[in-house]
Amino acid sequence: MATTPMVTAAAAGGEQQQQQQQQLQQPGTDMTGICFRDQVWLHSFPLDRNLVFDYFAISPFYDSTCNNELLRLRSIHPLDHSHLSKMCGIEYALNEVVEPHLFVFRKQKRDAPDKVTPMLTYYVLDGSIYQSPQLSTVFAARIARALHHISNAFHDLPSNLHNLTHNQTALHESTNKDATIDFKELKRLDLILASLQRKLPPAPPPPPFPEGYAPPTTEADKDTEKHQGADSQLPTLDPIIDQGPSKRMKLQ
Repeated sequence: MATTPMVTAAAAGGEQQQQQQQQLQQPGTDMTGICFRDQVWLHSFPLDRNLVFDYFAISPFYDSTCNNELLRLRSIHPLDHSHLSKMCGIEYALNEVVEPHLFVFRKQKRDAPDKVTPMLTYYVLDGSIYQSPQLSTVFAARIARALHHISNAFHDLPSNLHNLTHNQTALHESTNKDATIDFKELKRLDLILASLQRKLPPAPPPPPFPEGYAPPTTEADKDTEKHQGADSQLPTLDPIIDQGPSKRMKLQ
């Protein structure tokens, strides 16, 4: 019975040690599906270029084995480029800043003062920290989405063609029905118009024109008058010449 508390304490100590080891482990490569935000920290400190790294350091994206952490332990600003350029290993660099909304961090590996290999990109957007997806992942997702839509389009193509053919047939039939002439209705309409015409009184004659008023002539009337005037001015034809060459007098 006396060994039970000791075993329990040992087990609890082992669990705490495992949790500490997990916290000290490097963060995973693909963490694009999570978002970190500490509202207490944001209410306590301003989010600017001087304190944004301290905010990023408490997120699960932070690698505690980086060179920036070594500078923090030496009471040096973790983003001091003059010190980081003299060290080799993993480091974080602040690439783009739009205070206080956007801060872009780049995780990179430094092999020499002038040789840096980019690894991952993180950004702090209005207090929320995200990992930026890699370009290959974005392309793969876009291609997979396009293939999904294309396959669905080919799968639904027979039903769409059937529906289109059915709609065109129905539209053609309805158009033919509307274009059909009902002679009975036309005859009925003629009878109604004829009965109305018989009931109405005849139209009165138009009033005479006042004295000295010349009615306007249209272009057709002018053309008619011109033709009539031209016909009246034609010269009379010679009766001898009109008889043809066989009736003319021969000169000896």
